[in-house]
Amino acid sequence: MILNSFRFTLSRLPRFTVITTTVSPYFKSCSLTKFGQNSCSPTKFGQFPRAYAANSPGQFKTYKPRTPGLRWLKRPINDHLWKGKPVRKLTMAKRGTGGRNHHGHITTRHRGGGHKRRIRIVDFHRWDAGSHEVIRIEYDPNRSAHLALLQNQETGKLTYIIAPHELEPGTMVQSFRRPTEDQVKDNEDPSITRVAAIEKGNCLPLKMIPVGTLVHCIGLKPNGPGILCRAAGCSAQVIRTGEKGYAQVRLSSGEVRLIPVDCCATVGTLSNPDHQHRTLGKAGRSRWLGIRPTVRGVAMNACDHPHGGGRGKSKGNRHPCSPTGVLAKGGKTRKRPNRW
Repeated sequence: MILNSFRFTLSRLPRFTVITTTVSPYFKSCSLTKFGQNSCSPTKFGQFPRAYAANSPGQFKTYKPRTPGLRWLKRPINDHLWKGKPVRKLTMAKRGTGGRNHHGHITTRHRGGGHKRRIRIVDFHRWDAGSHEVIRIEYDPNRSAHLALLQNQETGKLTYIIAPHELEPGTMVQSFRRPTEDQVKDNEDPSITRVAAIEKGNCLPLKMIPVGTLVHCIGLKPNGPGILCRAAGCSAQVIRTGEKGYAQVRLSSGEVRLIPVDCCATVGTLSNPDHQHRTLGKAGRSRWLGIRPTVRGVAMNACDHPHGGGRGKSKGNRHPCSPTGVLAKGGKTRKRPNRW
């Protein structure tokens, strides 16, 4: 009787539920019903073909364990993402190598298979000045953060950028790396006449960003693209800056780096901050992502790994290392000192 009542209770549970966590305390709370329906008022934009649901970070979707693979599956709620396909002309084919070089030898383990993908061409330079309107927020299978589709208000050109957190469709973003056409015609000094708005999504040189601002997509060369802080939820803080010389930027790892003040940076924190707290739920989901299984070194033979061979689980008092002998914990990785 107890087993039958338990089965009857399970049959009445919803197919998935939503749990609230405290991993993102700096976000606004958004109440969700037990059936997974968002009770926040959705934001509608008349000029877009679809309505976008409000983003609800800090909350995850869990499923009723109808199958073993759904029991431990936990994923962030991203109902605000675009449901259609990306812009075809802003993508290119991605050819997989399976972790092998031109000789056919495996040089990177645990790679191979996975779903077919196309590379999204992301604008990391942000040279186009003027206002750009955010058309929609899209999913990118090649990175952990989301993408934002921008449209130039003057030329109508479409570009992709890595979306900052809580960037909504219809928002205007700007780039201040180059002066506008009016300033070029009037021979004005852009560093004096320009008034830069410190808003999320705007790209500026480090010398124009106030101290204490959180930034991402930081360049390392004055005319180069954004390189640092491009993963989901990452950001860096500007500690010191000026008109000339180098700016001090504290990375998320705690390292303080010296970067030229003419390098670019985008204001804000990157999107999808709950990516690190997701749970795949089963091994097959890793294979869909192109990740092959991992075998422990102590389970191999002595000819296959430095930890292999012997009786039992012994690795011969050797420090943890890779199959080629590179130290995995505490070993030096820099070939020359870092002058920055």
